[in-house]
Amino acid sequence: MSSVMGPVCRLCRREGVKLNLKGERCNSPKCALSRRPYPPGRGASMPSRRSTYGIQLREKQKVKRIYGLSERQLKSALDAAGRAEGDKGLNLLQRLEMRLDNVVYLLGLAPSRPAARRVVSHGKINVNAARISVPSHMVKPGDVISVRDSRFIAVSVSSLGKTAWLKKKDKGGQVMSAPLRDMIDEGIRENLIIEFYSR
Repeated sequence: MSSVMGPVCRLCRREGVKLNLKGERCNSPKCALSRRPYPPGRGASMPSRRSTYGIQLREKQKVKRIYGLSERQLKSALDAAGRAEGDKGLNLLQRLEMRLDNVVYLLGLAPSRPAARRVVSHGKINVNAARISVPSHMVKPGDVISVRDSRFIAVSVSSLGKTAWLKKKDKGGQVMSAPLRDMIDEGIRENLIIEFYSR
């Protein structure tokens, strides 16, 4: 994804939910969504009705911003989820959750997903003792994630203990299994994304 050059707190306000793009700041009183719980822009504080298309579009944009994806990456993940066996919506969420940058964030090795993406792209993470610098790398059950140089890792307490499919270890962790639907607590309605792309 091309990096967001403007203020990222506007993205949380646009979607109406906390996307945790600023780490600990999102849980503090300084959070922009807590102070101004309405979308950015002139006249945005006025309530507006959304069409079905608008609701689907906002859900798609929310997922892109949570995981830091481009439009092409999200469409590619959806196509791969459709080719796999089983429920297409669950397959999509599993592919998004098992990206290396997301796993690094969930293990508490970075305070936010954008920070985890930087840590991975700078080559500070090993997967099964091999250096991986691709944030979109898909981890598999049994993979061991470790830190190459702990001087560059800011451990976050807020994301620890959020998942049962990861096992936290000293300076890293292990992927125990693929996440089930009730283990993914981002408030995503994946059926709306599938409906948006199937128009």
